[in-house]
Amino acid sequence: MSGHTVSRGPTDAGERALAPDLARGFMLLFIAIANTVWYLWAVPMGGLSAHPEPGGVLDAAAQFFTVVAVDGRSYPMFAFLFGYGMVQLARRQEAAGADAEAVDALLRRRNLWLLAFGLVHALLLWMGDVLGAYGLAGLLLGWLFLRRRDTTLLVWAGLLTGLMLLLSAASLVGLALMPADQPAMAGPGMDDMAFNIGNPSILGAAIGRLSVWPLIVLGQGLLGLTVPTAILLGFWAARRRILEEPGRHLVLLRLTAAAGISLGWLGGLPSALVQVGAWDLTVSQGGMLALPHMVTGLACGVGYVALIALVAHRIQAGGRGPGPVVTALSATGKRSLSAYLAQSVLCAPVLTAWGLGVAAHLSPWSMFLFAVGVWLVTVAGAYALERAGRRGPAEVLLRRLAYRGTGRGSSEGTPGGDGAGPPAGPGEGKGQERTTP
Repeated sequence: MSGHTVSRGPTDAGERALAPDLARGFMLLFIAIANTVWYLWAVPMGGLSAHPEPGGVLDAAAQFFTVVAVDGRSYPMFAFLFGYGMVQLARRQEAAGADAEAVDALLRRRNLWLLAFGLVHALLLWMGDVLGAYGLAGLLLGWLFLRRRDTTLLVWAGLLTGLMLLLSAASLVGLALMPADQPAMAGPGMDDMAFNIGNPSILGAAIGRLSVWPLIVLGQGLLGLTVPTAILLGFWAARRRILEEPGRHLVLLRLTAAAGISLGWLGGLPSALVQVGAWDLTVSQGGMLALPHMVTGLACGVGYVALIALVAHRIQAGGRGPGPVVTALSATGKRSLSAYLAQSVLCAPVLTAWGLGVAAHLSPWSMFLFAVGVWLVTVAGAYALERAGRRGPAEVLLRRLAYRGTGRGSSEGTPGGDGAGPPAGPGEGKGQERTTP
């Protein structure tokens, strides 16, 4: 067999680790919650985020939960799983006989096609597409780090985290020293980014989405630092098979879950208090909370992965097999790319001004419920596909494109399937706080 041939077929059900699929399936709920906030085009955004001012107790409760637990917290989790999946895919291909050059070429094609998927997604439906961001980050980090030593991965992840912590500390010092009457900085605001959602022109909205998409690709994929850091940590964790063999890493997983989620929720508390009006800050002052919110979101996202890995370990250790709920969630995780795109199909034509305009009649709390409903529809669809033994349509298409001319089969057929995970959506991207998806 030629060393340049990619011959590894799809992953069998028995080969799959439960934890990554379960994590992606559940966290798609958070992506739906984060992204739908941006569809509230009929009310002005609050200035600090995509969230409008709450109109009552229910609005405040929905926004408080979203800012603390969701905004900027779930997309680092998917970035971690994306990096984890790249290593899994490479390992499976190399075990089947492919050489390093062929494997690297396959990863490049997959990431380039993710960029293409993201462009089409933005053109047709959603400004905050992050498939492109993940594709770009995968291209660059795969080239620079996929085959580097473990120490190199940890050093660079530490350096990027340290830089984010340093910038966050500077922001907090700036907040303490900033006068209360400091005028807001000029520049594009949240309403400018989301203008396409309230545009009744289909063509005009599409142009607006395309103008924002490159900012998401560069900003979230590389410049925000969170996604690159999470991907490097995913590389490192995959080499130790932490999600495939959680029983061997229980202490690490427990510490990561407890510390990461606690830090993430505490880090989201200041922004949540500002959002619901419990802490009165100007727009400029509130902007100083963005970096601390982002870096604690990285800890929270990795903590979520660790927690779900512990849940998966307990399910598997019980020996009874997953029940229907776990099966449905993991089925959604296997088809995470299809489920992610399906959210836009279910949301954009219904909620936007260029569509049916339903969002004009929704408030933050009712939009929260709408997001949960959309997620449940995708879970039901994934479960039906699982029962029928069929893959997700987007996964099938990506597999065919990435493996064209290389031999048979795919290594998994989905960013989600190999751990790549769907990129989070806009609101997800830059922190569901309408700070840019």
